[in-house]
Amino acid sequence: MPRSFNQKLKILYIMKIFWERTDRDHGISVREIVSILRSWGIKAERKTVYDDIEALRYFGLKIGNRRVNRAGYYLEDRAFELPELKFLMDAVQSSRFITERQTQELVKKLENLASDPENRKLQNQMLKGIGVKTPNEEIYVNVEKIYDAFTENCQISFRYYEWTLAKKMHAKNNGQRYRVSPWKMMWDHDRYYLLGIDENSGIARHYRVDRIKEVKQEKESRNGAAIFRDFDLGKFSVGTFGMSGRKDALVKLEFENSVISEVMEYFGQEAVILPSDEEHFTFQGHVCVGREFFGWLAGFGKSVKILSPEKIRREYGVFLKQALEGYEDKDGSKKDSKIQTLRTSGTK
Repeated sequence: MPRSFNQKLKILYIMKIFWERTDRDHGISVREIVSILRSWGIKAERKTVYDDIEALRYFGLKIGNRRVNRAGYYLEDRAFELPELKFLMDAVQSSRFITERQTQELVKKLENLASDPENRKLQNQMLKGIGVKTPNEEIYVNVEKIYDAFTENCQISFRYYEWTLAKKMHAKNNGQRYRVSPWKMMWDHDRYYLLGIDENSGIARHYRVDRIKEVKQEKESRNGAAIFRDFDLGKFSVGTFGMSGRKDALVKLEFENSVISEVMEYFGQEAVILPSDEEHFTFQGHVCVGREFFGWLAGFGKSVKILSPEKIRREYGVFLKQALEGYEDKDGSKKDSKIQTLRTSGTK
């Protein structure tokens, strides 16, 4: 690039220096700025740099000037603080619903929001293993099409996939397209879901976004506005237990006091929790009862039991017995004393 053209962009290069090389812990002197600009082929004098800094401040950049201890000019304010960027990067790396390539690209973009010194801190704390990732490369395109459907108030159609024993994705419903009125997107239990009305049945359903492919917008307007008008996303996610619940039920549970943290962390501060005696408390609320809910309860062993309704108590007992199948000797005796604990937990 010609030197004269670089000269016209001098103030932008100074902004670049502040963005990339300074933060609250790392300042830079005007002399250093002049030296960097000259290394880029840009003529600069100290006086003009001072004027440019004032112009950048007038533009809205919060540039501080520390005169003692780490003296120098520095960018005071950024869109994200270092801990916030770390939270976002960890969330991206642990998200299963985006591909490994998309994960690396997103992390790189987040790194660009920090200064170079902060970047080195982030890279030192980077997660080593990316973890299990979806192979579906259509995620970004599909999410954009779904949000466009929200804006344009139209239905969508797509093919919905599942894994086979051959470790390949296979289209469900014999490859026929699902027709849905899309209304909400939500992240729950490390999965990303589309919530909408199944146009074939008229029932509200959820769909894993990482299993959706070949999204197409349809001409027909969405149905289900009344259902989703007062939709409480927080309450919905609390009771879903992995989004695979089969039926909503008002359930009363009794827990040992030792597991109060786990219960509170799952149901939140609005959960109805009351002490029942010195060693136990009860929880009452609506949950989607299904395999995931029973599996969650089983993880507490004898520390939980279902008080009501009786039908759910019996279903949980059947769930535990089925889980024990194959763990008994031929004569029916238990192979491990712990199995008896599991057999009796929650069904007293």
